[in-house]
Amino acid sequence: MKIQIINGPNLNLLGVREPNIYGSLSFEDYFRELVRLYPEIEINYFQSNTEGELIDKLHETGFSYDGIILNAGAYTHTSIAIHDAIKSISTPVIEVHLSNIHAREPFRRRSMLAGACKGVIAGFGMDSYRLALEAFKADFK
Repeated sequence: MKIQIINGPNLNLLGVREPNIYGSLSFEDYFRELVRLYPEIEINYFQSNTEGELIDKLHETGFSYDGIILNAGAYTHTSIAIHDAIKSISTPVIEVHLSNIHAREPFRRRSMLAGACKGVIAGFGMDSYRLALEAFKADFK
């Protein structure tokens, strides 16, 4: 099984950015733990602060991977282009968020991407990524 994790804007600052909301662990440290926990899955990671690069990565992996875990950050609430990219590919996408977006500011409560995704996992911190991996594993059996 091949899974691509794609993180959007400002997620390169996990571990230092608003630790009261996002925690104090860097994504790179968490990613190493995911790879250790799931040796049977090839997990790749990509992060960009640029919308077009996220779309390019969806296009690049969206026909050859078994699943994509996408945390589009603030683009979740604004990007019709990312929504369209998800609809254009055959690989299923699970949208993830570290915080519970429905318990935050009103503008964060609407996802432009959710309707194009297989599912949404939010509010479990870094564990949201592990839960998405478990969902893909369950489908793959």
